[in-house]
Amino acid sequence: QVQLQESGPGLVKPSQTLSLTCTIFGGSITSNYYYWSWIRQPPGKGLEWMGASLLGDGSYYSPSLKRRSSISRDTSKNQFTLHLNSVTPEDSAVYYCAIGTTQILYWGQGTQVTVSS
Repeated sequence: QVQLQESGPGLVKPSQTLSLTCTIFGGSITSNYYYWSWIRQPPGKGLEWMGASLLGDGSYYSPSLKRRSSISRDTSKNQFTLHLNSVTPEDSAVYYCAIGTTQILYWGQGTQVTVSS
């Protein structure tokens, strides 16, 4: 059964770059029509879609994060990675990777990231 797992730092200093990697376990995602996405949830707030990668069609980003975000895929390793530049305390959140179409089919368990000096 397919499982996703986020990995990366739990603490990042302001102005640094947050890098998180999502690894796919238990199988390969063979569909070229699934978005490989990053979603986050700040404390006390709702889910925020950050961006997604679609094989053969590049990446897409939330307008509010497009300037600071980058998503790349390494299909040979069953991984995709989020880079979020110039982080501030407002970027503190639980970060999830997810795969799906207009509905999410697979969720990671989420990883807590705190931005603090």
